[in-house]
Amino acid sequence: MYRDILVSVDLGDADGEARTIAVAVDHARAFGARLHVMTVVPDYGMSIVGSFFPKEHEHEAIEHANRALHEFTAQHVPAEIKHRHIVGHGSIYREILHYADVVGADLVVISASRDEPEDYLIGPNAARVVRHAKTSVLVVRNKLQREESEV
Repeated sequence: MYRDILVSVDLGDADGEARTIAVAVDHARAFGARLHVMTVVPDYGMSIVGSFFPKEHEHEAIEHANRALHEFTAQHVPAEIKHRHIVGHGSIYREILHYADVVGADLVVISASRDEPEDYLIGPNAARVVRHAKTSVLVVRNKLQREESEV
């Protein structure tokens, strides 16, 4: 059913993303799919903001994200699962949608949490991916309802 699964992880919350990558790995294993594990380094959006950082700052941030992504997958993706690493740079939801097309993903796996009141139903990036994706999207809640109600 699925041949190429794109899973986006936020390495700023690597511990919280363990559930998301586990779901993606389970789907890849069940369908014999390739897993495309990606993270996105956001851009500054405004050139005036970028002018406060050294020229090489964005390049270093991308290299750091690449190393962190390899460490993350080494810890969470079993060796028998075919996978590759992708580091996007720019708008998070746009990069996810772009790479879903590039790799020919037939499933996108993304996490969502309810940490902020304005994101109560689904986070803004996940909502945009769900709304605009050309393929199926599986949204993984990193905090289970049961766990939240027990707190």
